[in-house]
Amino acid sequence: MNTTTTAKVTDIRIWIEGAFMASLAMALQFIPHGIGFFSISLGAVPIALYALRRGTASGAMAGLVWGLLHFVVGKAWFLSVPQVLIEYVFAYLLCGATGLFANKIKAAAGNKNKIILYIILGALAGNIARYFLHFIAGVIFWSEYAWKGYGAVLYSVIINGTNGLLTAALTSIVLILVYLTYPKLFSTK
Repeated sequence: MNTTTTAKVTDIRIWIEGAFMASLAMALQFIPHGIGFFSISLGAVPIALYALRRGTASGAMAGLVWGLLHFVVGKAWFLSVPQVLIEYVFAYLLCGATGLFANKIKAAAGNKNKIILYIILGALAGNIARYFLHFIAGVIFWSEYAWKGYGAVLYSVIINGTNGLLTAALTSIVLILVYLTYPKLFSTK
């Protein structure tokens, strides 16, 4: 095989891996994961792993596919086109922000503590970015559901802030355990 063919095969493998991770993320959404108004997004784990392996752009595309899969399986809330764009296109694209730490993990090869730090920072980056857009959507589109005495901003901060931090914590814990058990998953070689 020549270099061009090898690059195309590698690109196809990367996209197949991304499609698999997006599908796994969607499948995990069917596991009960909520308590009252609060929920942990289990699907963030495979998207974060993929973004930490492949980088921001690939992670963003897998996140976008995951967001759009919500419509395919009937798990999306549609109020208006702007709401859908914010919550299912842009928010899920931002899951790829986890990949901002992909190169740092590669550069820290062999330094367990640094890699664990970058896993945590990546999980925080991807989830805070995503849930910030859910917060914005909460203020704009979901304010009528605010508890009595709470304004739209406070309500959205409580709901989306809690969900985002819980999701980031779970993502960090699971990915650290995966790294400690099978560190080769964070390498693309």
